[in-house]
Amino acid sequence: MFSGRLNRFIAIGVTAIAIAGGAYGIVSATASSGSGTTTTAASSSTTSGRPFGGGGSNARSGPAAGGTVGTVAGVSKSSFTLTTPAGQTVTVNKASSTTYRRGTSAISAGVITKGKTVLVLGTVNGTTIAASQVIVQSGSASSATNVVPFQRGAPSTSKQVGQIPGNYTQGSGTIVSGTTANEATTAALAAYPGGVVDRVVKLSNGEYEVHNIGVNWPHHIFVNHDFKVVGAD
Repeated sequence: MFSGRLNRFIAIGVTAIAIAGGAYGIVSATASSGSGTTTTAASSSTTSGRPFGGGGSNARSGPAAGGTVGTVAGVSKSSFTLTTPAGQTVTVNKASSTTYRRGTSAISAGVITKGKTVLVLGTVNGTTIAASQVIVQSGSASSATNVVPFQRGAPSTSKQVGQIPGNYTQGSGTIVSGTTANEATTAALAAYPGGVVDRVVKLSNGEYEVHNIGVNWPHHIFVNHDFKVVGAD
């Protein structure tokens, strides 16, 4: 009897080792590439409560070109604050290289006073912008009728309007800067004022995805080759 129990115990142990060994083989095959190197899946990142695919070249690691539009709320020697049409407060840092315009005409920094409506372009880090350009807008700031303002605790709105590139996936594309980023940002903010553009991404089809924060919708604004807004989600 004892011998029979011992044999069954040994059989169970061998089976367990075989199962474990098989599982190890499956894991090893999954984790290793054909060249023998180990690959690791990139983790996804989030922004404004919404995920965007990790591993894409626009997975943000630092400040990027963007901007916002709003009404100047206060001015100091080195910075000013503005409020967007959706109620977001943004700090704008000035520098000696910052340029100021009304339309196509150059103006002095002193023209930027409380109550002015301005478009700010520069390097965006959250709700702080290192301004490269400040452009005074005519009239008052546009209303936020095309956006869903941010409300703490409210779920993010999910909807699509216009044309979304068929092969678009969140996290794809390449971050752009300079004139290209400025033109795409300006177009997006003209159509959907209220948020803060914190990066512009060129997609594989040559169009641009303008990433928008500080609002519940839209988070992605799509701009074509001619810098015309074609869709949003």
